[in-house]
Amino acid sequence: MKRSVDGLDEGELLRRVARGDRRAFDALYRRTAPWLTARLRRRCADEGVVAEVLQDTYLAVWRSAGSQAQSSTSGSAVGWLWTIAAHRLIDAFRHRARRERVPSVQTFETVAPAAEDEALAGGMDANLERALHELPAELRQVLRSMVLDGLTARETALLLGMPEGTVKTRARRARIALREALS
Repeated sequence: MKRSVDGLDEGELLRRVARGDRRAFDALYRRTAPWLTARLRRRCADEGVVAEVLQDTYLAVWRSAGSQAQSSTSGSAVGWLWTIAAHRLIDAFRHRARRERVPSVQTFETVAPAAEDEALAGGMDANLERALHELPAELRQVLRSMVLDGLTARETALLLGMPEGTVKTRARRARIALREALS
């Protein structure tokens, strides 16, 4: 008798996917796809690109789950999934930029607080939280991409549709503003 996969954490699901378990892959997809789709939509307004990136991400998960499952530590499966999706989104923007010379994908501001913001709020010092929320939106957006998502300045520039120099300047201004607010 096969055990139900519904009660397993993402790390265990990933280990089962690495062994070719389709039920575990379906459970991992059902559990993470809505969250991943919402996160991608915050960074890309083109539904076609979001759907393509989502499909590419889960195809990569199916193909390379074994390499991640062997080195996986508890709780890292979702982070690994987001890393794949973020890189696939950057690749999609690069492809479009080569084709059109200028990415036409519009980004839009988050209406509701991001999950990262809520998660960090629980474990953050109140002064740091206040300083982050007082940053102008364009600085906060760059900081979110570079610090929380772990993207490089070049990847952030492609993702946000701005020159790399602007990204570096905004990242520096954000750090200075945080330093001043916390001192």
